[in-house]
Order: sequence, then structure tokens, then C-alpha cells
Amino acid sequence: MRRELLESGRTTHGGWCCLPGPITAEVMGRAGFDWVCVDTQHGLIGYDVLPSMLQALALTGTPALVRVPWNQPAEIMRALDAGASGVIVPMVQSAREAEQAVRACRYPPQGERSFGPMAPLMRDRGFSTTKANDEVLCAVQIETRSTLDELDEILSVPGVDVAYVGPADLGISLGVAPTLDVVEPGHLAAVERVLSACQEHDVIPGIHCADPRGARRWRDMGFRLLAVATDVRLLELSAAEAVTGAGLSR
Repeated sequence: MRRELLESGRTTHGGWCCLPGPITAEVMGRAGFDWVCVDTQHGLIGYDVLPSMLQALALTGTPALVRVPWNQPAEIMRALDAGASGVIVPMVQSAREAEQAVRACRYPPQGERSFGPMAPLMRDRGFSTTKANDEVLCAVQIETRSTLDELDEILSVPGVDVAYVGPADLGISLGVAPTLDVVEPGHLAAVERVLSACQEHDVIPGIHCADPRGARRWRDMGFRLLAVATDVRLLELSAAEAVTGAGLSR
């Protein structure tokens, strides 16, 4: 996934899994997204179910990302060993923390990932550490005011492939309400600053979107890795539509 994204320059649209279970993952994987992220930070998903969700996504042929709970090497390595094509690492606030995330994603000599790729080895007998280093995507989340102060240093770290904006946490850090609909001028300026820095450092800009309309807005601005919808929100909207369509009162 990493090499294709870096070399093609294309924009991708992803789905987001917060609900545990391989059926949910397979449904999202067959929906037509370019990738699906399994959220083990804010989603209701633990390692007991993560491998089966990644297996389900592998059946669909849709690349799977995992948002890990925190920037901890063990969490990153376990997600990759279970079959993730890349990780999204939350709350990265310095170049040192970005380096830590990258090193956990890469085998020596580029990093310090320990060898034990259970799922990748079963799927690909030609697996190699060199190939894994080329293909595994490392995305760091930009979510705080202090991260903005360190932005150029973070994006200068070799191996940082994506800077992924978390608008809600970024908004809180800037003193505005947590929202994915970025409208407050200071909030919008911060997001635009991340986009500009990504373009300067040749890092893929990504962002978590409120809905498909929001995704179109950010895509038109230049963001290239866009989370379009979560399974929870899609279920909520579909259920409400069914109730309304049946003429039921709520």
C-alpha cells in the first residue's frame, strides 16, 4: 500500500471500523473503499478480535490500516504482525515521537521492528523484511497545538508517510468545540497549515472527515488520504432511514 500511494500520487478514500467483528470488517471491505481502518484507539476493538477482522479484510482484497491505541512499539508491531498494511499512530507531538513510530514499523536497518509477522508469513511465502519496509504505511496523527509547533521537524523524519489530521482533538487543543466540521477560522487555519507543510515536505496529507461532503471539501483542498465514513455512523443513518421510510414514529 505504501509504495503505491507514494508513487501514484492519487487520492484515496477509506472506511472506518469501530465495531468489533469480522462480519463488520468484511462488509466495509466489500463496500468499495480504497482502504479500511480498524480503530483500536476509540473503537470497541481489542486484540482478541483484531486478527479476525484483518483476515476478513484480506478476503476482500481491501488494504487494512489499524489505528493503534497509542504510540507504543509493541502495539504497532502487533497490529502489523496481525496483517495490517499500515498503522495510524495517535497524538504524535514531536520528531522524537515520530521517529519512535517509524522505527516500530520498519525492520532493521531502517528500524527496530521485531520479526514475527504471523499473518503476512501465512499469506505470502515470499515475505521479506525489505518488502515489508517498502510496503508498510506509517501515518502520524496531528492533533494538538504543540504538534503544530513541531510540525516541520515531525514531517522531516524519514519514513513518516502520512500526516493525518484529527480535527476533533485539534479543535479541543485550540479551544474550540470538538468537531469534524471545521468552520472556526483558527481551526481551519491550523488544518490548512498542516496541508501546506505536507506539500512542502512531500508527505501525504490525510484527514478524518465528517461525511462524504466533508471528504469532497478536503479533497478539493488537496488532502489525499480521506476517511469518509465509520461503520457506526453508516448503521445509524441507515437505521434512521428505515424507520422514516416505514412511517414509524420515533
